[in-house]
Amino acid sequence: MADIEQYEGGVAYSSSDDIFADAKIIIDSSQRAAHSAVNVFMVARNWLLGRRIAEEELKGEDRAEYGLEVINTLAQQLTEEYGKGFDRTNLYWFLRFYKGYPEIVDTACKQFGKLLSWSHYRTLLGVYDEYARQWYEQEALRETWSVRTLQRNVSSQYYYRLLQSQVKQPVIDEMRTLTLDFQKDKLEFIKNPVVAEFLGIVQDASIHESKLEGAIIDNLQKFLLEMGKGYAFIARQQHIRTEKEDYFIDLVFYNHILKCFVLIDLKTSKITHQDVGQMDMYVRMYDELKRGEGDNPTLGIVLCSETDEDIARYSVLHGNEQLFASKYLTMLPTEEQLRAEIEAQKAIFRLQQIEGEE
Repeated sequence: MADIEQYEGGVAYSSSDDIFADAKIIIDSSQRAAHSAVNVFMVARNWLLGRRIAEEELKGEDRAEYGLEVINTLAQQLTEEYGKGFDRTNLYWFLRFYKGYPEIVDTACKQFGKLLSWSHYRTLLGVYDEYARQWYEQEALRETWSVRTLQRNVSSQYYYRLLQSQVKQPVIDEMRTLTLDFQKDKLEFIKNPVVAEFLGIVQDASIHESKLEGAIIDNLQKFLLEMGKGYAFIARQQHIRTEKEDYFIDLVFYNHILKCFVLIDLKTSKITHQDVGQMDMYVRMYDELKRGEGDNPTLGIVLCSETDEDIARYSVLHGNEQLFASKYLTMLPTEEQLRAEIEAQKAIFRLQQIEGEE
């Protein structure tokens, strides 16, 4: 086996009898180096922004009220200048990050490449037990946990279950089995929209959809706009961020007749209760953040791309069922129309694929 040469930033080079193995070493080490660099600079940026906000906060006599005013004003200015990634919620988390990790940037300078990602730290900031948070941080570094692995372990109380277990290995083995799939995606950091925003990369919807899904969504967007029932297109693959997860709503419309937002999500398998629950979350978030005075409750539609009885499920907040039955349904496409549009697009797509192969 050939010796491996190390270059700047940890990129490795190998020359042996197996060119494929050598190429993998070069590519994997380059990705790791890029990941480490992005981590360090993103963490430093967020920490420094938090520090600057904290310094400004101290100037106000009523610190809490003045701090909120600072964050609100700065969020508007930064969003106008740089786009997504600098809303009030994110700036608040930067401030919490600085206060929770007052020496993290100094650590980053001394231990380049030995930090977790910003998404890891966002998850850790939600752990209020200081001992548990430190333990999760150390384990995530030592075991190279992905963000999803860390999130799963925090939410399942992994730290406390280990403390209470006299025999710890079965608990550890179970965790590794349950998070195995979370650890497989080596390009997780590239797909993370937070990283894309940091690098100034505009998210392309094609990254998140297969070609067939994209074709179906294209057709549904056109279909609803051509219905002539008050639909106005708002967004596609709209990014929704919670404290722990990033989501993308396939299509968002506003209906001027119904006076409400309409959210549509396409699923590639049979609709589950979890899918409907996720749409309920979207609906609640939209009602809280986007719904204006005089608007009716937001409506969510979950669609299935398979030929299935579960072609559509409508989601509306509890207590509005009467409004849904008496008004919404008169402006919505029927399940038969939705099924026909999806099946038609699938047939067209298959024909295009056959023609392309010929």
